[in-house]
Amino acid sequence: MTNIQAELAAAFSRAIAAAFGPEAADADPQVKWAADARHGDLQANFAMGLGKRLGKAPREVADAVVGKLALGDLASKVEVAGPGFVNVTLAPAALARLVAELSADGRSGAARAAKGERVVIDYSAPNVAKEMHVGHIRSTIIGDALARVLMFQGHEVLRRNHLGDWGTQFGMLVEHVRELGWKPGQKREIGDLNALYREAKARFDAEPDFAERSRLRVVALQGGDEETVALWRELVEESKHHFAEVYATLGVLLDDGDYFGESFYNPMLSDVAAELERSGVATVSDGALCLFLPAFKGKDGKPVPLIVRKGDGGYGYDTTDLAAIRHRVRDLHADRLVYVTGAPQKQHFAMIFEGARAARWLSEGVRAEHVPFGSILGDDGKPFKTRAGESVRLQDLLAEALERAYAIVAAKSPDFPEEEKRAVARAVGIGAVKYADLSNDRIKDYVFDWDRMLAFEGNTAPYLQNAYVRIMSIFRKAGVDHASVLGQAPSVDASEEHALARHLLAFGDVVEQVARSLEPHRLCTWLYELAASFHHFYEKCPVMTAPDEAAKRGRLALCAAVADGLERGLSLLGIATVKRM
Repeated sequence: MTNIQAELAAAFSRAIAAAFGPEAADADPQVKWAADARHGDLQANFAMGLGKRLGKAPREVADAVVGKLALGDLASKVEVAGPGFVNVTLAPAALARLVAELSADGRSGAARAAKGERVVIDYSAPNVAKEMHVGHIRSTIIGDALARVLMFQGHEVLRRNHLGDWGTQFGMLVEHVRELGWKPGQKREIGDLNALYREAKARFDAEPDFAERSRLRVVALQGGDEETVALWRELVEESKHHFAEVYATLGVLLDDGDYFGESFYNPMLSDVAAELERSGVATVSDGALCLFLPAFKGKDGKPVPLIVRKGDGGYGYDTTDLAAIRHRVRDLHADRLVYVTGAPQKQHFAMIFEGARAARWLSEGVRAEHVPFGSILGDDGKPFKTRAGESVRLQDLLAEALERAYAIVAAKSPDFPEEEKRAVARAVGIGAVKYADLSNDRIKDYVFDWDRMLAFEGNTAPYLQNAYVRIMSIFRKAGVDHASVLGQAPSVDASEEHALARHLLAFGDVVEQVARSLEPHRLCTWLYELAASFHHFYEKCPVMTAPDEAAKRGRLALCAAVADGLERGLSLLGIATVKRM
């Protein structure tokens, strides 16, 4: 479809060149959607920068460019405002044509990326032999939304679930289950993974002999002892079974093919260390192989080391993360690396990226980005915990979301068949949890509040889902399939129609912003404003009782485009829509 921003930018570029000659032709017209619709639909903000460059007043520059501007039938009004902003209001016929194109293209007007990239996105990353808790939800939900957006843009996305499945704690766990009488291959239900880990840890701390046997078991695991490896694999597989249940409830894309735990990179660690030492990037200090990065210094002013190999010959998280980067760039040929982890790991990844650049694994052609996020807080402003002060089990939280949503749906729609009540409750409950997370600027903490996230008013998933339901109700009453009117010209004469149509055209730009900034809340804001604009339109512009048949058809076409935008935008967040509730 027509990219209205690109088309206007090209027209402004031609006008700038015509007004000020070839030396100004490279000026960026800075065409953006107007933040306030009262100032038009789009705004060109080139005059301040260009005026400074030419030694002219910005308003004088703007007036000169507008005098040379040729937009044909695209605009009904072009005016210079303030110090030199150029506001453009789209003509009704042009706006109707653009929305018709948008609703017909199957992508709500969002173009595919001009150049597809191979993107490796690292997210979720729970620990084996521990149940997922509320602390895992942000990485999982944010990572899933970003993966969906990047895939929608046409990039090749490789999902990586970096499981904590290696290290000293597994010697402790394997030794514990051996002494409980486990044998490889026996049928068993592990049950409470957390309890199993707590038992092993308590013994490790209280029984010196057990602690020593656990350390020897680590050596056996690293050495490939058959029984030890078999029991370790069973712990890993049972953990994956638990993770898969959580992921299925959440409706995220992660599956068995996305697991790449610390154990996957373990065979690479010695080679990584040898390469860094051989190249002189890493040096031995106090028996440990370290990578000293001048940009990272401690309080004493000395560089903080990345420890590549410990003094005892062992390896830690630093080495594993360096090995992962090397593998993803050299073997997977990634163009972009994305790591979705908590804000406290900001310096860790900054150091890892700098170390990888020093090793020349990260070149100018490869971007590595940390996507940090804040914490989930309780209503006391402290990290969200149970009343007993323990981490909230993620399965318990999701079960409560489904239970609360079911109660709401059953009260609103008691006559629904039971299966439909459950399906709607799932969409509403899980959608509410996801949207409450994604709609916040990810770097900020937010308070977990059931009443707010399940409300049908305000910036919530139920509010957006209800807008979609309302549109489906209109089409049921009209006896028309909404898909059958996609691509038809909408009515855009009323101010409420114009505002709604204008908002639809910004979808492609918003998707591009999310893909570039890795900030899903930008899409949430667009969706909320779309739903709010639709509700305002619905109150002011009746569809079934429109003044005439042409107005009715035009408003139905506009409703269909909105429904498509809501459904597509929510799907990019991993949130389902329902046709009634």
